[in-house]
Amino acid sequence: MHGIKRTRLTPQAAEAKKLKEQGKIEAYLALEQDVLGRKRRKEYTTEFLDQTTKLLDLNPEFYTIWNFRRNILLGLFPSLSPEEVVSHLTTDLRLTTSYLLVHPKVYWIWNHRKWCLESVPSGPGETVKWKEEFWKGELKLVEKMLDADSRNFHAWDYRRYVLSSLPTQRPLSDELKYTQSKIESNFSNFSAWHCRTKTLLAIWEKEGTGEEEIRRAKDEEFELVTQALWTDPNDQSGWLYHRWLIGSAPPLEVLQREIKNIQDLYEAEPDSKWCINALAHYTLLLSRNQTTNDEDQIRLKEEARRLYQRLEEVDGDRKERYRDMAERCL
Repeated sequence: MHGIKRTRLTPQAAEAKKLKEQGKIEAYLALEQDVLGRKRRKEYTTEFLDQTTKLLDLNPEFYTIWNFRRNILLGLFPSLSPEEVVSHLTTDLRLTTSYLLVHPKVYWIWNHRKWCLESVPSGPGETVKWKEEFWKGELKLVEKMLDADSRNFHAWDYRRYVLSSLPTQRPLSDELKYTQSKIESNFSNFSAWHCRTKTLLAIWEKEGTGEEEIRRAKDEEFELVTQALWTDPNDQSGWLYHRWLIGSAPPLEVLQREIKNIQDLYEAEPDSKWCINALAHYTLLLSRNQTTNDEDQIRLKEEARRLYQRLEEVDGDRKERYRDMAERCL
């Protein structure tokens, strides 16, 4: 790093460092061999649970050890009281929290956390309270994780899981507001845009929303995504959401309006590959509209072909793909 003076190790110090690292490797391999041996022998005791903790501390991506840990717990649970089971699960939730702070995108840690929540004892009285407290804590945790990295798709996926599992369901409108806040703080948040599509579809399905109401809702979404496209036309996230809003069979006036808007952006950003790509795709879509006459279809296809040829120049790494797309326009 700049500004930091490098120090050269003496031969003796270099050798000492090498031996220390070699010692760590040997200790890790010995621990791994010990734990895997116990796994093969199906030794499911509290002592061996501690051994899995030591190994996971060193390598939390070792999914085989997570499986072994769950088998140990499942072997212990039948002889434990509900309170003791909850105590073990709480310990593992704390353990995974500490790992996620350092490794927020390791699937196996999130997966073990789900297992813990789904293993909370069922029944009346105190267990109901336990479940409610666990799920409330999960929502707070995942929101902190997304505050730290709003584009962590593992956290977004886990958030959807938590919301679907809450004992008392939150209004879908709250989730819509949440995704908007994340999008407005960073338009390049693909996961937030994706979550927004899922939330809107869920709202429309739940409320039995009619086509006209959906169209009005989409018009508002077009306004939101247009801000993103003009802010950073070279980011893919907004363009993918825009294409989702357009769909495969959009109303003619909507398609024409959006093509006009993108043409305005293209004039301002003539080298934006995503802008050109969208314009070519929507122009072809317009040529296939049932109300388009034969002469206009030919003109629109030729226009789309020219746009794909332009993409060959702008995005040379994918020119063969664009050449193929241009040929399909004929």
